[in-house]
Amino acid sequence: MGARPVTVGVVANPASGRDIRRLVAQASVFPTAEKANMVRRLLSAFASVGVGRALLSTDLGGISAAVLRALRTRRPEREGPWPLVEFCDEDPLTGTADDTTNAVTRMVAAGAELIVCLGGDGTARVAAGACGDVPLLALSTGTNNAFPKMHEATVAGLAGGLVATGAITTGIRRAGLLEVTAGDRTEPALVDVCTSTARHVASRALWDPTLLAELFCTFAEPDGIGLSSVAGQLCPSPRDEPTGVALTFAPPEEAAWVVHAPIAPGLVVPVGVRSWRRLPVGERVAIGVPHGVIAVDGERELELSGDTAATVRLSEEGPRCVDVAAVLAEAARTGSLRTEQSQSHRRLGEELSAL
Repeated sequence: MGARPVTVGVVANPASGRDIRRLVAQASVFPTAEKANMVRRLLSAFASVGVGRALLSTDLGGISAAVLRALRTRRPEREGPWPLVEFCDEDPLTGTADDTTNAVTRMVAAGAELIVCLGGDGTARVAAGACGDVPLLALSTGTNNAFPKMHEATVAGLAGGLVATGAITTGIRRAGLLEVTAGDRTEPALVDVCTSTARHVASRALWDPTLLAELFCTFAEPDGIGLSSVAGQLCPSPRDEPTGVALTFAPPEEAAWVVHAPIAPGLVVPVGVRSWRRLPVGERVAIGVPHGVIAVDGERELELSGDTAATVRLSEEGPRCVDVAAVLAEAARTGSLRTEQSQSHRRLGEELSAL
């Protein structure tokens, strides 16, 4: 009986990058064909480093159908091998976040050593909630992409495959996590929690800075996009630091600082900040907005009616994330992606280089 093949899971959100921010900003568009091509490039990279089995999500948007067509028509002798591909099609598709949760849950149960998700911050948050301790590699195909990194899929696939096969054991970082609780409901956030004086969830996206009240971030990078970019320009907080940051907003004319922040692609607006402080791990902070909504990772999720207490807390128990650059730097150091040639081949290479 042969050894079990190394297994990875790939979930691609067909709806990522299709919210209201496209009406008020100039966000990038990732069409179905490109998402399917990204999956194909991932598969090629996985096979090259020894991944033997890939579990793919199914969807109503055409991504999985395009990959299936490619699987049936491709020529491995010309295009290179792929792992054995299996589709997670046991659960009925709903066109909601449940599709991601169900797919990732089945991938983990089937022995996946890595979960790759294609989407934005919201997709990464859902995948992180289902992957447990299995490493997560989030690739950006959404509107606001503060958490997923923008990497070429082939390069990301090499890094993810090296982690899945155990060839590289470094370059995996435990992310922070914000837990916001209102009544009997708790929602996680990988990037930020923001309160707004808007009264309803409505279109979910937050894009009007005049309605913002408070912001809590797990990290805030100066080159970030979305609400965390406000903190990134005022009080940066790197991903690898244990603390987060908390801000209170104010009208620009009353603020201590005014930050010109890219809160959405193509949308740079002045945002007033009254105060900010570091947010330590474990501290539970009471939400100060009695009536309004709470957004997690840029999308409104919870409505506050005035009689429901709400709190937010920073935890260190976020997903284990693959750092593509760190993994490939270690691969270069250890020679994981190269083979030693014979002395005669090396001499020939040196002679050709000298010409």
